[in-house]
Amino acid sequence: MKILVTGSAGFIAGYLVQELLDQGHEVIGIDNFSKYGFIEKSYQGHARYRFINGDARDAKLLTECAAECDHFIACAAKIGGIAYFHECAYDLLAENERILAASFDAALAAFKTGKLEKITVLSSSMVYENATIFPTPEGHERQCPPPSSTYGFQKLACEYFCQGAWEQYKLPYTICRPFNCVGIGERRAIGDKNVPSGNITLAMSHVVPDLVQKIIKGQDPLRILGAGQQVRCYTYGGDLAKGIATSLFHPAAKNQDFNISTKVATTVLELAELIWKKVKGPEVPFRYVSDAPMTYDVQMRIPDTTKAERVLGFTANTPLDIVLDEVIPWIREEAKHGRI
Repeated sequence: MKILVTGSAGFIAGYLVQELLDQGHEVIGIDNFSKYGFIEKSYQGHARYRFINGDARDAKLLTECAAECDHFIACAAKIGGIAYFHECAYDLLAENERILAASFDAALAAFKTGKLEKITVLSSSMVYENATIFPTPEGHERQCPPPSSTYGFQKLACEYFCQGAWEQYKLPYTICRPFNCVGIGERRAIGDKNVPSGNITLAMSHVVPDLVQKIIKGQDPLRILGAGQQVRCYTYGGDLAKGIATSLFHPAAKNQDFNISTKVATTVLELAELIWKKVKGPEVPFRYVSDAPMTYDVQMRIPDTTKAERVLGFTANTPLDIVLDEVIPWIREEAKHGRI
């Protein structure tokens, strides 16, 4: 199979492209390095990988690429942590809608020629920003109040694009909702602002690299946002890639949506203490203080993963403890060289 992946230099896409190549597929990747700047991925010179430095808002470029592909994975998006949701509220909505419209225009054109089989869209757990049922099942995004953040609202719009393209043009789709990706490869974004956190100034707003950097740099007590009772399901990037790739080819995934996540829930405080002990050792007492929480810091995000297990046979099994053993040394090295 030949697969088009937009945003191929991104965080989750980095794992996904490698997974697809490992499975023997050809991949065309499109990215303009607008988030992190130039990043050379491990698969950059792979014989079955063709990279195009281009803008995912360019419908003509996407149409030309999609025309030769069997599948289209729409990964490209402006994205950041919770601080970014507020600082770039309009851009997140406007730019991501432009990317999405270009993606669907290209997919529809390729589908009409008879080559493209399906579009697979990466949505987000943020569609459940105002969920009232936990664990949250697929379908609840249409029942609970809509997301409060423009990012969450736009991700919900991705899913309506799928609905519209199917209803009007019969373009098959699959929706994947990744939950809290953890892994290597995420760096300081070009647009990230330096944010003071006690005696440390950081420029990354995702919780794992934020906590790891603070602890590595000696912050004691550790500063965390809010009381630390926010609940998340931290999912290894490699597991997310396997789940997305499975949904890509599984016949039962047609016109379906899936929560792609571990089922193991962890509070921020539990995460912080786990990282603390791995960096400092169990003999150093864990100390922390709470800073004021940010807007849109959802308190609970726990997916129901039974549909992916039942339909796709997929389970995200990599324990957080094992993931951190991979991630912490990588962040330590990146921080040493000033790349994050």
